[in-house]
Amino acid sequence: MYSSRFTGIGRYTYELVGHLANLDKKNEYILFFNNPEFDEFTPPGKNFKKVLANARHYSLAEQTRFLRHLKKAKLDLMHFTHFNAPIFYKNPSIVTIHDLTLSFFPGNKMRSPIHRAGYHLTLRSATKNAKKIIAVSEYTKKDLEKLLQMNPEKIKVIYEAVNEDFERIEDQKKIAETLQRHKITKQYLLYTGVWRNHKNLVNLVKAFARLRNHYHIDIDLVITGKEDPKYPEVREQIAESDVAEFVKTTGLVDEQELVALYSGAHGYVLPSLYEGFGLSPLEAMKCSVPVAVSKASCLPEICGEENALYFDPYDPNDIAEKLATLCTNEEVRKTLTENGIAHAKKFSWRKMARETLKLYESLLNPQS
Repeated sequence: MYSSRFTGIGRYTYELVGHLANLDKKNEYILFFNNPEFDEFTPPGKNFKKVLANARHYSLAEQTRFLRHLKKAKLDLMHFTHFNAPIFYKNPSIVTIHDLTLSFFPGNKMRSPIHRAGYHLTLRSATKNAKKIIAVSEYTKKDLEKLLQMNPEKIKVIYEAVNEDFERIEDQKKIAETLQRHKITKQYLLYTGVWRNHKNLVNLVKAFARLRNHYHIDIDLVITGKEDPKYPEVREQIAESDVAEFVKTTGLVDEQELVALYSGAHGYVLPSLYEGFGLSPLEAMKCSVPVAVSKASCLPEICGEENALYFDPYDPNDIAEKLATLCTNEEVRKTLTENGIAHAKKFSWRKMARETLKLYESLLNPQS
């Protein structure tokens, strides 16, 4: 799961490993990789060793070859940084659950009964076999308790964080170069993320049309992320609206461009119906951008009451109203920006790794 090139689980694993290397010189760590990450990775200390597993995620090899590597290693404790765990691995383990999106919003990618069955079996097995479960928010913990009838004492909440590279770019030339590349020529609201149905982009486009037509605010909407052919309704909604020329889609952008897009944005909006942690609003806050998000799932918990504007994600009129406030009320914008910067600093990858290490130690040395 390790990757330095992506947010999400790859970033979580990358940050965990890097900070554990600084925090812990005592325990021995064995890291299981696929290629190309195996070849690219240099162990950060003498107590770190890498093993090539080469088992594609969600594959039979993950259940067989990966299992053989785990058994051969004779581990005291295994940390699965996602629920991709061999169902027959019964030795002591911890699993991190980042979200349960597929349980509540399976979408077009999970139409196959075989895929659905495989997902539920692997999730239930990984959480049942684990000695402890790390949930990345209190909301995700409650979902685990409800969905899988988990004992709350088995679940430890450890928050994720924002990569340190997310800071406002003050060099306007750098921002301008990114905007020029994507043909963005005026003030814009920004959305970052995937195009799946739980992200609620159809309602965002409807709200944006109302923002321009009813509130008469001359602004663009910039949507990043790879267009997903399994979710054509987003592109269809853009095409059907009378504001299509003001909606800019960038496709996937790298981290440097993403920071530039945040830094140049007039505001950030996340209309999502479900998040396990909700990293992108914190990224925007760290880049000094005022934020409007759904009053749904973990977002009020992660963003905090005074640091974002909240809207009903099922109501495009309410989304538009809050976006109008975000765009035009300078006092609100100033308050959200200042509060957001301070709030985002509360989340630290080092703190995450320190709490995770403490959890390892509690299982390895239960008497201490």
